Amino acid sequence: MPRTITGVVIHCAATPNGKPFTRADIDAMHRQRGFHRQPAAITRYKTVLGHELPSIGYHYVIELDGSLKPGRHPEEIGAHVQGSNSKTLGVCLIGTDRFTLDQWATLRNLIANLKQQYPTASVLGHRDYSPDLDGDGVVERNEWLKICPGFDVKTWLAGGMRPLADHLQEAPCNLIA
Repeated sequence: MPRTITGVVIHCAATPNGKPFTRADIDAMHRQRGFHRQPAAITRYKTVLGHELPSIGYHYVIELDGSLKPGRHPEEIGAHVQGSNSKTLGVCLIGTDRFTLDQWATLRNLIANLKQQYPTASVLGHRDYSPDLDGDGVVERNEWLKICPGFDVKTWLAGGMRPLADHLQEAPCNLIA
């Protein structure tokens, strides 16, 4: 039976803006943090995903050139937002708070597709999952546990999912690692 998905969570890799970083690099970071995929899932989905990365916590990674790379299969529980992994999908943009036009375009297309598949799912940034410490019903900047994904997802959605000018990485620092 398919997982019930109630949310899509947008993340950033918290890496230097414009510097290449891959899902294999994320897998290594997540392995160091103790994340792991179930061995049966790795075997079951390796052909579909095209990899056997054992630790990646996100379901999707968007690289600088806009390439969309699978992480975990959507039927796997992620490791990307503590306390909410069982019913969410994690999307990670390479960078911290500035993303290329290609990344913005891929994010827009991915979110549009995921909203078609999961029409009742909310779309939020990782920081929006921070606790409402003062109990006023709003998670304010001083309550954020992380800045991730480095931009306000609600503002981006309300603006038609167009690139946010203050969060645009015009040119990668170095596409050759």
